[in-house]
Amino acid sequence: MKHVTFFFYAIFILQNTCLIVQAQNTEQCNTIINFNDDVLFDTTAMFCQTVWSNKDYILRYAQAGSELWSFLLSAPNTNSWLGIGFSTTGQMVGSSAMVGWIYQNGTAIVKQYYLQAKDPDEVTPDAGELNVKMNATTVFTRSNRLYLAFQINTSQPRKQLLYAVGQYNRLPAASDGLKLLQHREQDSASLDYTTGQSETRSIPYTTIKRTHGALNMIGWGILIPIGAIAGRYFRQWDPIWFYSHAIIQIFAFVFGLVGFILGLVVEGFINAEITHHKNLGILILILGCLQVMAVLIRPKKGTKPRKYWNWYHHNAGRILIILAISNIFYGIHLGMEGSRWYSTYAVILALMLILAIVLEIRLCRQT
Repeated sequence: MKHVTFFFYAIFILQNTCLIVQAQNTEQCNTIINFNDDVLFDTTAMFCQTVWSNKDYILRYAQAGSELWSFLLSAPNTNSWLGIGFSTTGQMVGSSAMVGWIYQNGTAIVKQYYLQAKDPDEVTPDAGELNVKMNATTVFTRSNRLYLAFQINTSQPRKQLLYAVGQYNRLPAASDGLKLLQHREQDSASLDYTTGQSETRSIPYTTIKRTHGALNMIGWGILIPIGAIAGRYFRQWDPIWFYSHAIIQIFAFVFGLVGFILGLVVEGFINAEITHHKNLGILILILGCLQVMAVLIRPKKGTKPRKYWNWYHHNAGRILIILAISNIFYGIHLGMEGSRWYSTYAVILALMLILAIVLEIRLCRQT
């Protein structure tokens, strides 16, 4: 009995200790904090707004003069870079961003970047449209949070703000020209500097974008190859192989069609330049439609047209699969979703390829 009592007492202490630690590491706008020892400008009278609640991003700002604005952005420290962008359209491309990070040796870096395109190679350091005040930028840590402070000379900052966080334990390297690595996650919102109201607009876009990618990946990139495998290697189980092949491909087409429609929604939402990705998607959808229509006009076995029909059906399916896989990886690149999407789909492809090779060897031995 004493051991049981001690066990529950230990759990109680552990829970309360975790709550205390969490409370110490959680910052709120109503928390009174003096930053003047760390920041190179006055922070005593700044507006405060939680701008990205899912990531615990807090933005403090103030008009320090007729042509001068002060900003202080904070987020949990994950050994990543912390960034805030100023945009005229709400989009990343064409915006200027302030980014800061701290190396393991304690060296702190704050730089402005100009985001010419989504490709990391087109994100230029020491460039941008922000008139940053000299000797007024700093980045520091406190209570397991990372703070980025800077001032810009302007009569009115841009209202469309972008927020981003870098990948875990991967900071820009001096040997690589401090090139900004791909962000882990991002968000955007419009900020009314007078009222302090922040309106997030990227949550539905991000959800739709990822749903578009997931549906296309499942439909065109996973189910279509699985259906092809069923159609080629399991013909000894007639007619089960045919119905399995047909049902899988129908589900794949439905997933791909819905994913394509969501892609059009995303394009309209962000006004993105994704011509090649879109054109490939249209071509894949056309091939998918032709494959579905081909089933409806399938000639009888043993007839001469059936030979040409088989040639068309098989080769059109192979082209569809190759284009779909290529466009999925291209879409992951455009969406800047990071290595998890790449690696997950790559592993699935590798497993399907290994299965296909094994079944192909078995088929060759049987014949």
